[in-house]
Amino acid sequence: MSFHVVILAAGQGTRMRSRLPKVLHPLAGTPLLTHVVNTAQTLNPSKIHVVYGHGGEHVRTALSALPVNWIEQAQQLGTGHAVVQAMSHVSDDAEVLVLYGDVPLIQPDTLRRLLNVTNGKSMALLTAHLEEPFGYGRIIRDASGNVIRIVEQKDASSEESNVNEINTGILAAHNGDLQRWLGRLDNQNAQQEYYLTDVIAMAAEEGMAINTTEPTSIEEILGVNNRVQLAQLERYYQKKQAERFLLEGVTLLDPARFDVRGHLDVGPDTVIDINTVFEGTVKIGSGVKIGPNTFIKNVTIGDDVEILANCVIEDAEIGAGCRVGPFARLRPQTTLAENVHVGNFVEIKKSDVAQGSKINHLSYVGDSTVGRDVNIGAGTITCNYDGAYKHKTVIGDRVFVGSDTQLVAPVRVGAGATIGAGTTVTKDVPEDVLVISRVPQRISTSWNRPKKTGERNDG
Repeated sequence: MSFHVVILAAGQGTRMRSRLPKVLHPLAGTPLLTHVVNTAQTLNPSKIHVVYGHGGEHVRTALSALPVNWIEQAQQLGTGHAVVQAMSHVSDDAEVLVLYGDVPLIQPDTLRRLLNVTNGKSMALLTAHLEEPFGYGRIIRDASGNVIRIVEQKDASSEESNVNEINTGILAAHNGDLQRWLGRLDNQNAQQEYYLTDVIAMAAEEGMAINTTEPTSIEEILGVNNRVQLAQLERYYQKKQAERFLLEGVTLLDPARFDVRGHLDVGPDTVIDINTVFEGTVKIGSGVKIGPNTFIKNVTIGDDVEILANCVIEDAEIGAGCRVGPFARLRPQTTLAENVHVGNFVEIKKSDVAQGSKINHLSYVGDSTVGRDVNIGAGTITCNYDGAYKHKTVIGDRVFVGSDTQLVAPVRVGAGATIGAGTTVTKDVPEDVLVISRVPQRISTSWNRPKKTGERNDG
């Protein structure tokens, strides 16, 4: 028997007050719909179908890499109508799981439990108990505890409104049954929509068992209808991330000020200070110290590295024992070998820096290869761009580069060379030589500094 997932993602999301379709709003840096698709993939379905509507082409373009079958709901006539659009794409013998593109935190284990309580002779429904169920459809059971129908908030009587077991909207059923029930839906209700929930009563009338299970946490089934709800789920998600790392031996100086917007792998005894943001894929070794207000994206960091405050590091590799910052920027394609020091207000781009080298102050190194045990003084610039093309600078092992040096690429500096402060290097430098190109110093004993002689109007 095949297994298909149908994700409903056609809602307009007017309460988001945004030109961006609701399912594209990010949670932890990832669109809401992507969270749901990623979860669905863990269940190994035969196919995943996404029913889109409002801003549909924008959604399809933005998420074109998702492995899904896109189905348009040209008119938004309710959840039942949305599922109907997918039915012709689902094989007749399939089990169907219905999910929602704006319910991003549903967990695979919860869905597996749901699927385990359905078969060809029953359907499964995910429900939850809420202290404040206002706004949700209520689960109505008979005297024996069997589910017999769902009533929406706007259609509920006062007695039904007091029921605190709610419908999450997530269900699983056999395709043949689902198609039969969907064909009987009508829109005779307060919203004049075709409710998917009406199939529950139809199943009950046929005597079909409706088995229920509940999520591990309420946050799993919470949808996003406005930015307040989105912010609440963001904080919950980050809280769970923080708890996981704390239990794995990572110290977070304030778990409430810690953000993971991608995949983070951290070794034990690492200390992460406040307001650090991780994006993309980040791998951090053991014994690392990361200072506050730091942004790290797609970076691999070795053991015992220290990253001081206010650094920005993207698409880079940092070897064991390095020290970076404060206020350093490592741009894409930067690789630091072991025990490299990169200091305050240093920017490195598309460069390899070998073991033991130091670039400690106010320097720019771009499109360069820097050898071992090199010292680059403050204010040094590799002039890599001629206005049309980028050019490479190669600095050999044990080179000493004095402060305020300009290396005009393409240029090579041989191993062991010393470049005097204030030098502009435009030609290749041999090994073990001293290079100085500064203007000779002059002293004038007859020069007098200008002095004010009275009021002056510069206007």
